[in-house]
Parts: sequence; structure tokens; C-alpha cells
Amino acid sequence: MLKHILTSQRGMTLIEIIVVITIMAIIASLAGTQVINRLEDAKISTTKTQMKTLQQALEMYKADNDYYPTTEQGLEALIQTPTTGNVPQNYPTGGYIDKKKLPVDGWGAPFTYLSENGEAFTLISYGKDKKEGGTGRAADISSDDL
Repeated sequence: MLKHILTSQRGMTLIEIIVVITIMAIIASLAGTQVINRLEDAKISTTKTQMKTLQQALEMYKADNDYYPTTEQGLEALIQTPTTGNVPQNYPTGGYIDKKKLPVDGWGAPFTYLSENGEAFTLISYGKDKKEGGTGRAADISSDDL
């Protein structure tokens, strides 16, 4: 009887195996695409959150000193007292950012800071491609658009 059970079982053919593997590959590619898109969305969201953190620190800087740091002073003015241009008179001992390290965008690049005469400012992340311009998920993100 045991011999009969072993001889009556039939395995899968090569064609059946190829079909199953193909179906699994299609499902995996669809799921992989969704995961990659979610990761890019998370990087964009992280970048916007970091920009908002920097904006708040810059607003505190202006509240204390009546002007924003200049482009020359840059975002470093949030972690150490500037020594050139308008030197702030009311700079707090700990600076404006707790970690003493400037946040970076979702792709690990530093933000670009622009300010004319300390009256207004713009923060820019050059996005996924780290180049000015770009479209879609590689588009620049500006604090002016938040």
C-alpha cells in the first residue's frame, strides 16, 4: 500500500513552476513599487518637517534681534553667534537649536538658506536629485510653498 501511495503522487511540471514564479514576481514588483513610493513620500514629509523646525528657530532669532540672519551668516547663526554682518545683541547662550547640529533634508543634504538684508528668508531643499529644479519627486521644496 505504501508503494501505491508513493507512485500515485504527482509532482509539479516545469511549466507549472515557471507560471507560479512569474505570478510571484509580478506581485513582488507591484508591492515593491508601492514601498519605494512610500519611502519617497516619507523623505518629502521629513524635509517639510525639518523646514518648519528651522522656520520656528529663525522666527525666534528675529523676535530676539529684529532681523533674520543674512545669507552670509547662514543657518549656522542658529547654533553659534555670528561674528560678521549684523552681530545679534540678544543671542541666547544655548543658541536656537538644541542639538547644536543643523537638520538636513530627507536625502541627507543641507538646506540652502537665502535672506536679503535680514528682512525675509527662504529655505530650499533641492530634493531627491540634489540639483536646482527638477520635477515630480525630484522637485525642489521651498519654505515659501509650505
